[in-house]
Amino acid sequence: MRVIAEKARLARERSGSQPWKMFGPYLSERQWGTVREDYSPGGTAWEYFPHDHARSRTYRWGEDGLAGFSDGLQLMCLSLAVWNGKDPILKERLFGLTNAEGNHGEDVKEVYYYLDATPTHSYLKMLYKYPQREFPYARLRDENAGRGKEQTEFELLDTGIFDDDRYFDVFVEYAKATPDDILMRVTVHNRGPEAATIHVLPHLWFRNTWAWDGSHSKPNLRALRGGSAVEVHHEELGMFEFYPGPVYGEKALPELLFTENETNAQKIYGHIVAPGYFKDGFHEFIIGKDPHAVNPKRQGTKMCAHYELNVPAGGSKVVRLRLSRKAQAKPFEDFDEIFADRITEADEFYASLQHDQPDVELRAIQRQALAGMIWSKQFYHFNVRTWLMGDPAQPPPPADRKGGRNSEWGHLNNADIISMPDKWEYPWYAAWDLAFHCIPLALVDAEFAKRQLDLLTREWFMHPNGQLPAYEWAFGDVNPPVHAWATWRVYQMDRKCRRETEENCPGDLQFLERVFHKLLLNFTWWVNRKDAQGRNIFQGGFLGLDNIGVFDRSSSLPTGGFINQADGTSWMAMYCLNLLRISLELAQHNRVYEDIATKFFEHFLSIAGAINGVSDGHGPMPTEGLALWDATDEFYYDELCLPDGKKIPLKVRSMVGLVPLFAVETIEPEMLKKLPDFANRMEWYLSHRPDLANLVSRWQEPGVGKRHLLSLLRGHRMKAILRRALDETEFLSDHGIRALSKIHETKPYRLDGGGGEHEVRYWPAESEGGLFGGNSNWRGPVWLPMNFLLIESLQKFHHYYGDDFKIECPSGSGKFMTICEVAQELSNRLIKLFRVGEDGQRPVLKYHPKLATDPHFKDYILFHEYFHGDTGRGVGASHQTGWTGLVAKLITPRPPGA
Repeated sequence: MRVIAEKARLARERSGSQPWKMFGPYLSERQWGTVREDYSPGGTAWEYFPHDHARSRTYRWGEDGLAGFSDGLQLMCLSLAVWNGKDPILKERLFGLTNAEGNHGEDVKEVYYYLDATPTHSYLKMLYKYPQREFPYARLRDENAGRGKEQTEFELLDTGIFDDDRYFDVFVEYAKATPDDILMRVTVHNRGPEAATIHVLPHLWFRNTWAWDGSHSKPNLRALRGGSAVEVHHEELGMFEFYPGPVYGEKALPELLFTENETNAQKIYGHIVAPGYFKDGFHEFIIGKDPHAVNPKRQGTKMCAHYELNVPAGGSKVVRLRLSRKAQAKPFEDFDEIFADRITEADEFYASLQHDQPDVELRAIQRQALAGMIWSKQFYHFNVRTWLMGDPAQPPPPADRKGGRNSEWGHLNNADIISMPDKWEYPWYAAWDLAFHCIPLALVDAEFAKRQLDLLTREWFMHPNGQLPAYEWAFGDVNPPVHAWATWRVYQMDRKCRRETEENCPGDLQFLERVFHKLLLNFTWWVNRKDAQGRNIFQGGFLGLDNIGVFDRSSSLPTGGFINQADGTSWMAMYCLNLLRISLELAQHNRVYEDIATKFFEHFLSIAGAINGVSDGHGPMPTEGLALWDATDEFYYDELCLPDGKKIPLKVRSMVGLVPLFAVETIEPEMLKKLPDFANRMEWYLSHRPDLANLVSRWQEPGVGKRHLLSLLRGHRMKAILRRALDETEFLSDHGIRALSKIHETKPYRLDGGGGEHEVRYWPAESEGGLFGGNSNWRGPVWLPMNFLLIESLQKFHHYYGDDFKIECPSGSGKFMTICEVAQELSNRLIKLFRVGEDGQRPVLKYHPKLATDPHFKDYILFHEYFHGDTGRGVGASHQTGWTGLVAKLITPRPPGA
């Protein structure tokens, strides 16, 4: 069998013999405007550290850059800056609007793409499109400030700056000769009708670790051998050499500029300071024409190679650089050969991954989706206690902070490589996003996916009370409990991969057991903190669905009281089944886990009874109206519980009512034979509680292949909910399931209470309200993660019911499908977002004709946060390959009979 070079590198990384992931695309695309850089008294992160400060002010907790690359602790950083000779600042980082500046919240205002990547970062490629005219910073701010929330966002393309093709395509590639020998290639194409000049400035610098507590010595960069190399010295990393080569085909070396990664206090704070060299030195030298802004001794903690390229119309120029621990006598002699090898090896790696996918277009979509996943890794550094207390060498933070944001999370101390939702718009991890990320990541690097899931449950992440951290804006917020689901799915995917080379491999049981033990703590936290009445009906808060409800579900209600949540309760039922399934797997190797499996089996039935109005026998008997199922509408709704005891069903037909479908699991008869204690207890419980058994499942009626089904829904209720979900006048769109029924477009839900009227109306694209900052909308668009869970749930239902159980799809069409065929139909509709349609355009890109039709744009795909509920155009964060990267898993063919 032919050895796949990239798989061999992954194996060497896993064994510890070669650290192939020591360097990677770990730089954030936005460190400014983040909570961890905010030392303001009121928690105004966007205003405390704005974009205009970023070029002159040192970061405390990380670095950012364009096409950035760094070591795993982000001590040494490599990235690109460019200048077209007209902009007021160097383009060192991506520009975007803050939450207050954008009419739908924060938004990056650039055009760039992640094009290719391997999981060890042996090869990476991205594209940045840089206008030749002055970048319209002010116009983007002003135009968006003048637009209301009912209007679309004003993007860079809308300024017309690309209309006559006067722009540069700047491709940035990295290739590794060895784990610590990194090649960087920058190729600049002039797409315009005339020759144009561009300044290309690859940056190499150290994260400032020396200015905070006095425990780190200052590293150094200095020019060697007349400027043909740079000596790189860091106390932790050791010695490297950096080689900025001449422009390809030329002989002259670039100008080397050196400064310090230190704050320009005079510019930022107005302080009078001694002369020195600061973070903005290259900006002041090149644009400000200040010859004293850079160090004439050619040394410092930040340097760049300055290339001034005149690129002919339709032509291109190439810049090559190399960073190596080992001194290279001829650093560019084997440069092109190494790049060619790594590109060939990347092709071989993806060919092996996609061997059973014959569709060339789908292979390309999947590969770019996975590239975005890999490029979205980031070094995330945040010690909350130090952040709250302040650094010894810096002024103390305002005292109010000690009781403010995240003050209850003083144990949290993160310094890890983590998969980000979007490295500009969301350059911080989010608990439930990360769980979804791990599914596509497991396709290419199961070890990294497992590490991510394990990481979030470690003691320096998880709260001592068992809560998982939500995200840095409020670690104490509550996301849906999908961690157990992701853990089980990644375990399954990893086991399947292992069995390709090791028959009957049991899978990584150590990983499964390790995470499972921590999830027991988290499950207990949920039960103790989110069940207000002790009846297995859960609240939970906004649960990641932002504005989907009548109220902000994470805040005190204007009416008083609380909400019994159909989704919160269903998520907990799903959580029970996920932990039950993991318990059964572990019990086959350690019988102790049979008892735990029994606990989750019984707890699941208690939740199932509660959501449907049946007492579990432990708490108080259910009162009239406790059930969240509406028998008339045949749908699940949230229930508003007022202080006077009155209960009001909140009849919003939304994704909340579809979440009960997610709580489904099948158990094979062979499993019960292996675990007799569990099987006996299960049979005893069901025989003594036929009310619960009859409500939830058909245990006494074996399914296809004599499988057993655990679900919140029996066949009739499942069909009733799916009838709405598959109705094209309600949830079903051409591109997946909407988060809110389209009936609310003409029939909005209204509720009087709390001194005003509250309304939920169908908004298919951007939010038209300000809830949760207005940059996210669950009132109509299509979201990949929820669709993905629905598809997997339908596959499980089919596993039990088989091909004889048919559903009309679409509802009212007269066309009947098996449940598995319905799942595939939904998958195809989601994939269609990214496929070229009959009109030659991809629906996701149809918000601008340049994106959708231009030959230099149309085949570069953007993986948006969510999608227009009617047209499929991309909405929200434009590089949220994180959970939208789930499309990569949908593209992977399922084995026959799976």
